[in-house]
Amino acid sequence: MSALRIGCIGLGNMGAALIKAVSTRPDTSIHGFDPDKSKARDLAGLPGFVAAESIEEVLRNADFVFLAVKPQIMSKVLTEALPALRPETCLISIAAGIGMEQLRAWSEDRCAVVRVMPNTPAMVRSGVSAVCFEDPKLIEAGQTTIMELLGLLGQVHVLPERYFHAFTALVGSGPAYVFHFMDALVQAGVSAGLGRPQAEQMVAGLLEGSVKLVQETGLSLSTLQHMVTSPAGTTIAALNHLDRTAVRGSIIDAVHEAEQRSRELGEG
Repeated sequence: MSALRIGCIGLGNMGAALIKAVSTRPDTSIHGFDPDKSKARDLAGLPGFVAAESIEEVLRNADFVFLAVKPQIMSKVLTEALPALRPETCLISIAAGIGMEQLRAWSEDRCAVVRVMPNTPAMVRSGVSAVCFEDPKLIEAGQTTIMELLGLLGQVHVLPERYFHAFTALVGSGPAYVFHFMDALVQAGVSAGLGRPQAEQMVAGLLEGSVKLVQETGLSLSTLQHMVTSPAGTTIAALNHLDRTAVRGSIIDAVHEAEQRSRELGEG
């Protein structure tokens, strides 16, 4: 495994998760910068991590640089980064809503840029990320390295940029939908007399076990659903109610609403 020089500008939740995951890789140096010095102190002691004093210091000591900053300050960050950008630098943005064209414009096309959309379970290395490799300046070896690094955070899917709005709506926002559903199940359990802490544990176990069934059996979602649904039983009564109240359609509509909002934000 060859030595890698990684940088990260922005050490918030996603930046910190990335650094923690990458620090498990041998022969890797990681220079990180955040204006909030306490965030770098929280990462002190991780293998290979160096708290940089500036954006320029990160760029001077890294070949693959993750931009883990808020979308509204990306332009400012890249303007500050411009003097230190080299042709061999690869910028990897995880900022939502900022497209490849804008990233290339702000970096004055001085180096390769990559767009990534992770989701929050990446914080526990169980995320699902989309990555766009549409910059012709990015060589194949660079793509392989980026796939390896992102793989430390969970699943990685290579997508054309035109599908990023759909991915954002389905997977980027997806954890919130799952937590909303889980919270509703917990409330139902409490309404039926269960204690809230116990109901929360039960629902978390329910989701974990159900996902494991999908992953390990290879059966379709409809088949797994039918396995639980006995004729004239409790499950079919509940499913009939969900169908009468158009829950499935509401979920589909909600994702479509999120996709449309993603497009609106992308247009500025």
